Amino acid sequence: MYLQIVFNLPLQGPFSYLLPEDMEAHIGFRIEAMFGRRKLTGFVVGTSEERPAGDFQIKPIIRAIDKAPVFTISQVDLSEWMAATYFCTPGEALSAMLPGGRRESLPPVLGTYELPGHRDFKLSEPQNRAVEGILKADEGLFYIHGITGSGKTEVFLTAAEGILAEGKSVIYLVPEIALTRQLIAEVEERFGSGTAILHSRLSPSQRYAQWLRIMSGEARMVIGVRSAIFAPVLNLGLIIVDEEHEGAYKSEATPRYHARQVAMYRGKKEKARVVMGSATPSIEAYHLFHNGGMALYSLTERLAGGGMPEIEVVDMKSRQGGLSNELIHEIRETKARGKQTILFLNRRGFSYFFHCKSCGYEMVCRNCSVNLTYHKGRERMVCHYCGFNQKPVEVCPECGSLDVGYSGFGTELVEEEVSRLFPDLKVARLDTDTAKKKGALETILEEFRAGSTDILLGTQMVAKGLNFPGVRLVGIVMADTGLHMPDFRAAERIFSLLMQVSGRAGRYTDDGKVIIQSYKPDHPAISYAKRGDLEGFYKKELETRKMLGFPPFSRLFRITFRGKDKRKTENAIGDMSQELQASADNIFEIMGPSECPLSIISGNFRFHMLLRTQQPQACRRIIWDVYARMQRPSGMYIEIDSDPISLL
Repeated sequence: MYLQIVFNLPLQGPFSYLLPEDMEAHIGFRIEAMFGRRKLTGFVVGTSEERPAGDFQIKPIIRAIDKAPVFTISQVDLSEWMAATYFCTPGEALSAMLPGGRRESLPPVLGTYELPGHRDFKLSEPQNRAVEGILKADEGLFYIHGITGSGKTEVFLTAAEGILAEGKSVIYLVPEIALTRQLIAEVEERFGSGTAILHSRLSPSQRYAQWLRIMSGEARMVIGVRSAIFAPVLNLGLIIVDEEHEGAYKSEATPRYHARQVAMYRGKKEKARVVMGSATPSIEAYHLFHNGGMALYSLTERLAGGGMPEIEVVDMKSRQGGLSNELIHEIRETKARGKQTILFLNRRGFSYFFHCKSCGYEMVCRNCSVNLTYHKGRERMVCHYCGFNQKPVEVCPECGSLDVGYSGFGTELVEEEVSRLFPDLKVARLDTDTAKKKGALETILEEFRAGSTDILLGTQMVAKGLNFPGVRLVGIVMADTGLHMPDFRAAERIFSLLMQVSGRAGRYTDDGKVIIQSYKPDHPAISYAKRGDLEGFYKKELETRKMLGFPPFSRLFRITFRGKDKRKTENAIGDMSQELQASADNIFEIMGPSECPLSIISGNFRFHMLLRTQQPQACRRIIWDVYARMQRPSGMYIEIDSDPISLL
């Protein structure tokens, strides 16, 4: 028998191999085979009894890795769709789907799935309407739009119970597993041993064991981060995309897929319901459900009885330090009431650039075009892109002046200021630096939940998915971070972040308070967030997008070239731009090429261009055609991104 094999390589394939008579392998198996001089793992995507036509030698495979298939026919089809959509190969797509474990036998059965028993929890009328609407349909797109604390999760879980009762399977996507421990615990309690959890903290063998439980039908409730969208569930009935606005659903490495987009494709292909939800929908989702492309269910009340918090904006111009008098006063008031505070700052480190006051010199990473960030705890200047670090300096390297200093502030500096101002309060910092230590994240969150910590200070990690009954006050130390990014989504991101962080305050009481500190208090993203006016912000943002011709009123493709030689890289993207222009035929418009906003990362010069189109399929075909025939200098890397979410 002959096998059609694809590999995790940027080569389309499939490639023909011979199956020795003493071996067994079928579609869905992994095998080992020689590819040139390399021994590689490949994926069987087809079989044939007849020898493929052509005068060439067909090598035998070395061995079959598996004793049973590890992916399905549906996943082979999905890999081909992903290859066409995300400018990768089927082998690269299958490699992204499958966990890396190499165990060859099924793990012991851990028990069978049982429907949960009766619970006393009673759904509200809007929640009931949403669940009934989802279960009544055989397939389709649904959106649960609800303010923070309005019970979206309960709608998802109740709908999941109904789907499982039909004998079907559920995939529940979350943006970040580490911050959804409460949800994981509830899912495991309600759905028992029929649950499989897929995330990066599991070892490859653990992930593989979960994968096999799903393949066998033992686990029909799957919860995980974006790659869980590929779970090989039997008889898919429901996909849930929680916090669908989150950028974490987009992969920044090949294949550059968006889990939300894959969910919509799988739902349509496998005739399943797809339910999304957020307090701050993405602009694309908002546009879709207001134009009839998705059924909308709104939840407008906090189930725990808390009212929406009072929001105050403080103008930080001409203010000294990281905390305003207003915020300091409210922290003291919150403590006096026996409540807790969350302080949010979307920048880690102590301060984020070194500069000379005599000549204006700024310390930039030697590998990247970004300022180094001073980390006082480590006594290092660090690049957050490539990891380069060095000792801080006290003398300007450019002019020798001693009049140097550090500007801006990060979580370390704010932590120091808070500890100085409130020596009697216990402060915990939660960012990627502190969370690196094993068990630190869980410990910090548990202590805060238990009430033994007064102030939780952190980056985006404190903005999402956290539900602490004791929190009265949320202070947003610097709301402007990211507003000046050269990216048309900058305002949407900041507005969403402010609304999400604000939603952590007063979830169980009526005295919640949010203080937003800003140097640009009149910016629409901030002024609309202050009023809690989601509709107003989205209408204004959609008007702007329509006028500029940006998504959702067009589709974008981003092509990025990177290489060690600046001139060669610039010339190469210029050549591709000319080729594309000659083939455009009014199907797309090219913006650029130009240097990327982050023009150097890890010593590679970066140039990009954007293609804007109303005909994404035709545009995609032309890009593929030009890409396939162009000559590329050695050492040149090309990234093609469908529907990019970052333009940096």
